[in-house]
Amino acid sequence: MSAPAETAGRIVATGGLSLPWIIAASSVGTLIEWYDFYLYGVLALFFSKHFFSPELNPSVAFIASLFVFWTGFLVRPFGAIVFGHLGDLIGRKFTFMLTLILMGAATFVVGLLPGYAVIGALAPILLVSMRVLQGLALGGEYGGAATYIAEHAPDGKRGFYTSWIQTTATMGIVLALLVIMICRLWFGDQAFGDWGWRVPFLLSALLVLLSGYIRLKLEESPLFARLKEQGKASANPAADTFLSGGKNWGLMLVALFGATAPEGVVWYTSQFYALFYLQAVLKVNYVTVYVIMMIALTLGAPFFVAFGALSDRIGRRNIMTLGFALAVITYWPVFTLLGTFRDNPVVLAILVFYMVILVTMVYGPIAAFLVELFPARIRYTSMSLPYHVGNGVFGGLVPAAGASIAAITGVALSGLLYPMAIAAIGVIVSLAFIREPTHRIRIWDEVAGGAPPLVPDQP
Repeated sequence: MSAPAETAGRIVATGGLSLPWIIAASSVGTLIEWYDFYLYGVLALFFSKHFFSPELNPSVAFIASLFVFWTGFLVRPFGAIVFGHLGDLIGRKFTFMLTLILMGAATFVVGLLPGYAVIGALAPILLVSMRVLQGLALGGEYGGAATYIAEHAPDGKRGFYTSWIQTTATMGIVLALLVIMICRLWFGDQAFGDWGWRVPFLLSALLVLLSGYIRLKLEESPLFARLKEQGKASANPAADTFLSGGKNWGLMLVALFGATAPEGVVWYTSQFYALFYLQAVLKVNYVTVYVIMMIALTLGAPFFVAFGALSDRIGRRNIMTLGFALAVITYWPVFTLLGTFRDNPVVLAILVFYMVILVTMVYGPIAAFLVELFPARIRYTSMSLPYHVGNGVFGGLVPAAGASIAAITGVALSGLLYPMAIAAIGVIVSLAFIREPTHRIRIWDEVAGGAPPLVPDQP
């Protein structure tokens, strides 16, 4: 591969591939992985019926199904460590090809798993195992794709270019909802409930093959290739990340509590918890709910790019912190209005769209924020861990925690207390500890001995 061009601190694409193609090829694989991962979330009610004992109370079975959903999130930080280590050691391209294959295989197997009626208690155990594999794969995927794009992007536009990868999680939900709705309407409720729910999982194999073929055309990140050529790549990224003293741990903690954890709860409240609330609590027809969600998510998707680009001008923190604050202030009244207008699809769509805008505010700039926070030689590992702890452990817990709190208190809206509390912590930590970055890839800091720019005690 030809050496990457360097101009005034800018890294530009080489190897005959344009930056838009690199973004598209990286993003399509990430979109498919999100589609695979969130199929379970949309179909959690069906899993509660097929993979748990029929003697369980339906509400208890549904909450148990949501906790199985959470297991995929719970292991994402471990995937971030394992695949982040490989990404910083071997390369970005190899690692996110590996995660794509692992995710596709686990999702395909879910579509073949026998239920509780066939194999008894082994059914939920196997289901959890597949969710664990999916979580491990996703733990490595996002950091690789975000890092890969960021290391191709020029300074001053990193928020804009990385924001395209931020659209993939939301569009993955849209794709999952669309495929599931088509299958439910095509097979009918009875057949879909019996076996048709498996089809969206089996289709994943074709989508993974397509995205894998596209990704094979990519080359290694030029910035990482230059690190390898100069002998500056880490020989042990995991050790350099976790045993390098307090500085890197301080950055990861600030990233977690000031950015990724509050971003995670906003993301899952505004999209998944809203989906569950409309269906399970308000009892809105599933077709109406799916259409509302797909319209709101699709219309909101361009705002990921808009806020990503805006963050290049006014800073990542300012936009994200405003989104956290709005979530704290407005979630309760918005969900109250969902109940008031449960029979008015237009108003419901507007309310969900507003919540999606909050998602775009907190999620659009975050890839650029995380990439710029950590040095290149351990970037994949360092950014992946707080991202997946924040989104997986804190964010992924939202549906199960919300349903559990509501069941305990008997107040449907009380489930919002958990995400509102985490978002409030995000406001405090981000304002207290995050300084705006210079929007410059920090590989040069390692050569010049520069220091991280975001904590208050640094210039």
